[in-house]
Amino acid sequence: MDLKELLIKNNVLTESEYEELQEKAKQLNSSIEEMVITRNIISEDKLGEFVEKQYGIPHISLIHKTIDPDIVKIIPEKTAIERKVLAFDKTASNLKVGMTNPRDINTIEFIKKGTGFNVDAYYITENSFYEGLKLYKTSIKEELKDIIDKNAKEAKVKGEESNALPIINIVDKILEYANSMGASDIHIEPMEKEALVRYRIDGILHDQATYPIKIHLAISSRIKILSNLKIDEHRLPQDGRFKTTINDQDVSFRVSTMPAYFGETLVLRLLKENAKEYNLESLGVQGRDYETLKSSIKKTVGMILVTGPTGSGKSTTLYTILSLLNTPEVNISTAEDPIEYSMPRVNQTQVNPKIGLTFAEALRSFLRQDPDIMMIGEIRDNETADIAINAAITGHLVLSTLHTNDAASAIPRLIDMHIESFLVSSTLNTIIAQRLVRKLCNNCKKELKLDPKMVSILQEQYDKKGIDKKINGNAFYKPVGCEYCSNGYNGRVGIYEILEVTDTIKDLIVKKENAVNIQKKAQEEGMTLMVEDGIEKAKQGITSIEEVLRVIKE
Repeated sequence: MDLKELLIKNNVLTESEYEELQEKAKQLNSSIEEMVITRNIISEDKLGEFVEKQYGIPHISLIHKTIDPDIVKIIPEKTAIERKVLAFDKTASNLKVGMTNPRDINTIEFIKKGTGFNVDAYYITENSFYEGLKLYKTSIKEELKDIIDKNAKEAKVKGEESNALPIINIVDKILEYANSMGASDIHIEPMEKEALVRYRIDGILHDQATYPIKIHLAISSRIKILSNLKIDEHRLPQDGRFKTTINDQDVSFRVSTMPAYFGETLVLRLLKENAKEYNLESLGVQGRDYETLKSSIKKTVGMILVTGPTGSGKSTTLYTILSLLNTPEVNISTAEDPIEYSMPRVNQTQVNPKIGLTFAEALRSFLRQDPDIMMIGEIRDNETADIAINAAITGHLVLSTLHTNDAASAIPRLIDMHIESFLVSSTLNTIIAQRLVRKLCNNCKKELKLDPKMVSILQEQYDKKGIDKKINGNAFYKPVGCEYCSNGYNGRVGIYEILEVTDTIKDLIVKKENAVNIQKKAQEEGMTLMVEDGIEKAKQGITSIEEVLRVIKE
């Protein structure tokens, strides 16, 4: 299937635009199809229409489509992954299959011979394919129980001990399910009689499975071996990392162990090897904030700060900005702890304080590497702040993060780090404060009529921030829950306040005004606060009021 011909023929892209996008796709280890869809160049349905018109092959989306798992499993999972094909319906003699390349005659003949059915091929996008792959999974709870029960019986028959259990297989399943469910973290927590496996999905922890406590030492040892950690050290915390391939996708896991009462707890952070193709719109930056940020990243000198607590999406925002700045004309160097995404053409350095390679030392060395843009994972101390500010004032664009609750508080925080107020004033371009809220599932969300109590809570939030807004009369939505989501939510999006350091704000910084007065002036100049952005996204049906209030916590 010639996607290039399709896109150019239908005036979606010019040939030069296609070539440029193809180069970007190679750098991100992505596909042209994924690029045009994630960048909103074309919708999945429209692409399907083009395929149908050009080749006479029908198209279908498997996202939010109810499919009998028994039909899916007519094609073995290994075959489905290797050939990117999924069965979704059947008659007595025909099997309907979705294919990312429905003109692949060899695969059609292979499926026909292997299943005994005639094959009706439909075009599906890669996104639709990976969504459909989830139907091969039952639940990790059931699968782990089956593995343990089956092998325990065999071990008993053979007179062997519990170490006959396939520990490698159990660990692989825990990792595989976490990746397929879109988890950001895996928590393995030993208790008195069993160990609990929990996944953090869209920022919320969910119990997934348990296994007998007697095999926990073997499980933790397997993960330590993968992470190159000491398997005989149980008294001290350890940190490590390993990489594996799951369903043709490279995934890194950052591992932390911690001694606890019933054994070591383990937390594994999932890090996709290649950064997903994000843009400002997909992050949730909109309206005035979008224009402010777009204008800010065009500047060649100064500093852009991203603030917020751990897990608020700061790294993703920084990587997105870097991807927009990453052109052949500039040299980019980063100091990170850890390196979460691999970025082409970017010199990424993993800091290591144990050998003296701190953020400050990395920054100091960068200045001898002739960079145009520098990204420092976090400003943690006075020394790092001082070098970052000096780099920004001497002709570099510096990006970094800081732990403050809102945008305005970043300014007194820097001054508290003994940075002169006139230096802060002359180097800061923009401060981004953010949180992540869960997105409502479009398949099951329902319109909500606010009760008087909720209206009162929202008005209080607005009044507290000095925002003159009316809540009554606006439509909002609530989560319901269905088979395609987690309790009515699916994915996350950012809510932001973006403070542009204008001449007026610069004057306040030099005068060492407090954060309250700086925020008030920024509001007068049009800055949108996080609570305001959150409630606006709730009005748009992107998230719920309850979710915004849960995350803001004020």
